Amino acid sequence: MIDQTPIRLLAPQLIKKDLPLLIYLPGMDGTGELFYKQIKFLSPFFSIYCLSISRYNRSNWHQLTEEMIKLIEKEIKENNLDKGVYLCGESFGGCLAIKVALAAPKLVEKMILINPASSFNKRPWLSLGVELTQWIPDFVHQNSTLGFLPFLAALNRIERPDRQALLKAMQSVPKEIVSWRISLLRDFQVEQEELKSLTQPILTIASHKDQLLPSVEEGQELVSYFVRGNLTILPHSGHACLLETEVNLGKMLHKHDFLPTQMNYEL
Repeated sequence: MIDQTPIRLLAPQLIKKDLPLLIYLPGMDGTGELFYKQIKFLSPFFSIYCLSISRYNRSNWHQLTEEMIKLIEKEIKENNLDKGVYLCGESFGGCLAIKVALAAPKLVEKMILINPASSFNKRPWLSLGVELTQWIPDFVHQNSTLGFLPFLAALNRIERPDRQALLKAMQSVPKEIVSWRISLLRDFQVEQEELKSLTQPILTIASHKDQLLPSVEEGQELVSYFVRGNLTILPHSGHACLLETEVNLGKMLHKHDFLPTQMNYEL
């Protein structure tokens, strides 16, 4: 049975009405639960929401974008904001962030893209997952995610509880939905002129040791199109870099002047 429950925003901490909003758009798992290690670094500066997509949801890019825009508009109104939100999209969520920024640019104050999966088609073998996952038995699918971990993460840089959280999030997605989301990435397409139309500051973070996607190559290409783009390369990080012990997103935002300018802070 396919669940068409609308996507929703989860608040991992109490929302502070006087702070700007940062909305995290997750990777393929869609849970929004793997942002927890970065919250402590960002919560002094932002009210944080994490997007959660139902584990059975089969919305297409247009539907996801439209639902996301509605959620952002609702939060801007309820929080009485005079500016747009900060969008932070990781992997699959990076693609959605780009779609939202193109469809409703005035709602996005700044954007952070972390190993965006817009480079998916540069790894043609990944598209095989669309067909393969449909035929893999459930018990095989559950066990195969364990073998996939080294592609997703630099395991030596992630503590054991965080590796377990990553595995749990991966295993929470049914194989049919894995196949569906892979098909969305396969079909994701944005024209160069569209990327050039984005005028808000955009920080792209790319992991040099990403075994899943050519993230550094993609980051360099994206920044060449963005009017106000910056690129940070993490020399030792894997794809799921936000779970790594030494990765501090707050410090990266500070370095590139992406934290609210009116804040006094120490990281």
